[in-house]
Amino acid sequence: MSDSLQALFRPNGLAVIGASAKPGKLGFTILKNILDAGFGGPVVPVNPKGETILGVPSVKSVDDIPSGTDLAVVIIPAASVPATILQLGERKVRAAIVITGGFAESGADGARLQEELKRNAAQCGIRVVGPNCQGVNYPHHGLCASWPLITRKGAMAIASQSGTVGAALIDWAAEEKLGFSAFVSMGNRVDVDEADLIEFFASDPNTKVITLYIEGVKNAGKFLAAVRACQKPIVIFKAGRTEQGRKAAESHTRSLAGKDEIYDAVFRQLGIHRAASLEELYDFSKALAYVPAPAGPRMLIVTSSGGSAIIATDVAEENGLRVSALPTSLASRLREILPSHCIVGNPLDVTGDGDAERFRRVIAASREDYDVVMTIFGDPIPGASKILEPGRPDLVAYLGGADVERAERLLLHEKGIAVFPTPERAVKAFSCHVRFARDRFPRTPEAPPASAAPAAAGKSLSPADSMAFLAREGVSVVPSRQASTDEEAVAAARKIGYPVAVKMNSLDVTHKSDVGGVLLNVKDEAGVRKAFGDLEGVARRLGARSGGVLVSAMAARGLEIIVGVTRDLQFGHAVMFGIGGTLVEIFRDVAFRIVPFSEKDATDMIGETRGAKLLEGVRGGRPADVAALRRLLVQVSGLVTRHPEIDEMDLNPVIVHEKGLTIVDTRIVLSARTA
Repeated sequence: MSDSLQALFRPNGLAVIGASAKPGKLGFTILKNILDAGFGGPVVPVNPKGETILGVPSVKSVDDIPSGTDLAVVIIPAASVPATILQLGERKVRAAIVITGGFAESGADGARLQEELKRNAAQCGIRVVGPNCQGVNYPHHGLCASWPLITRKGAMAIASQSGTVGAALIDWAAEEKLGFSAFVSMGNRVDVDEADLIEFFASDPNTKVITLYIEGVKNAGKFLAAVRACQKPIVIFKAGRTEQGRKAAESHTRSLAGKDEIYDAVFRQLGIHRAASLEELYDFSKALAYVPAPAGPRMLIVTSSGGSAIIATDVAEENGLRVSALPTSLASRLREILPSHCIVGNPLDVTGDGDAERFRRVIAASREDYDVVMTIFGDPIPGASKILEPGRPDLVAYLGGADVERAERLLLHEKGIAVFPTPERAVKAFSCHVRFARDRFPRTPEAPPASAAPAAAGKSLSPADSMAFLAREGVSVVPSRQASTDEEAVAAARKIGYPVAVKMNSLDVTHKSDVGGVLLNVKDEAGVRKAFGDLEGVARRLGARSGGVLVSAMAARGLEIIVGVTRDLQFGHAVMFGIGGTLVEIFRDVAFRIVPFSEKDATDMIGETRGAKLLEGVRGGRPADVAALRRLLVQVSGLVTRHPEIDEMDLNPVIVHEKGLTIVDTRIVLSARTA
């Protein structure tokens, strides 16, 4: 797939459809930027007047474009674009950037026009960026079919659904003299999307980090495959976290924003660095592109500002780095080379009278004892750029240095050394290197073989049918029997053994505990008969279908948890784990993973919850069987992979014991398409 984008980023020649001789028009600006960026191939303006524009003769029609021109930049009214794509196909054009708006983002008529554009492009084999976009800038090939004109080359590939957001990022990178490897404004993503771009940049020799601003993933399966195959770090700022934000995203580029908690789980699962702001998106990308990964977590902070070092220490410790004490031998060496008023510790304060040479001597003496050296220039330090070399895991913050700081920062950036304006931004960005300790892209777990679907006449399975289905699938559930009469309930209790739990078995009641539909520790026959009558009365009061009752064995004590399944519109099934069981909606302490996943994913999933330590045993309590819990999570992952007709499933509560676990209750909802 990435080979098909060669014409987009490395064209031999290009045409500008809708080139204009009038300054201020997009057709003029983009043509001028292409020429000023130094594009090395032939450039053919297309203008109905056939006039010379910016010294380049134009042709009057798309039909006059030389056959074999690789790339077309289209800046004409939306209604003319689909037919123009067919003309470009006849001229053997292989890629098009459609700048024009007025497509799906503008309403139903525009959506129909966009579908026509899509069909025509597919028919002609033309890869399309846009429509409704700000173009493509690939400075390593001298291509700036976009605006503003920025040509500084760097290592960050930036793709954005918002042209303005992406342009802001490349502007920051250029202003700091770091540059970028590519900028793509995806617009409405009629064809080329974030997955295509991840695949291309994964093999692009000029790109070290892939930076995305998205409002939603276009094709979840394609996206997952591209990320899993990519060996480069990916940083994403996913907007549309709130309900109103999702609505805004859907109206912006007709994106399906999806559930934010599922996106968050996907990013964690695949080792994607999620930024919470544009500032983080830029900082994270900058660190991953220009600061090498450390061999370990040990950090030395060398500073001329004590306050800044304290800030850095806090953020480092919070993000998995270790600001450890100086080894005795190193402390002795440093005392020999530092004035007596310097604070020899970690952080190491060279004080306000420290110059570049003092920093250099400390860093040189300390490098072998630490995995990363963070240098905080907290004053005007002339010559700071001369004491650091690229290619080392050196983290640099420069603040409080006024004009000297600004000059030295640019000199450091020209050497390929990233500098951050505050210690917390520096450390937080650097911590991307240690955020995912496991292999970033594990082998995709194999899907288990298909098995028979649960038998059900309606969309929801009753509690009894749900428990029976799990039992058939090899999932260990509490012994249970359905009873339609009080006599059957007594027989079931006698078979199971007292005491028992007696529960409603209605298809219409989801949260049985909330309506008095669960009676526990029923100890004898009279109690079972009374429980049956009481639960039938609850069903009548609620106007719910009865379904009789479910008689279950009482489970031993343990830690209550919940395991759930939901179906996301984009990513498919996701499994949820949470502490609290029936209280999960109060604690809201949950983690998600999309299926299928491995036991290692299950371990990470459990560890992400705040209550995970409860499983270890607290205040003298015995630890719970975490291994059994991991196996259950993987088992549920396999179950819903085999049974795509399951829309929702709750195992709640699941009681985890010191040895093993017990599934006490469950609810399964089938897709309306298969029920």
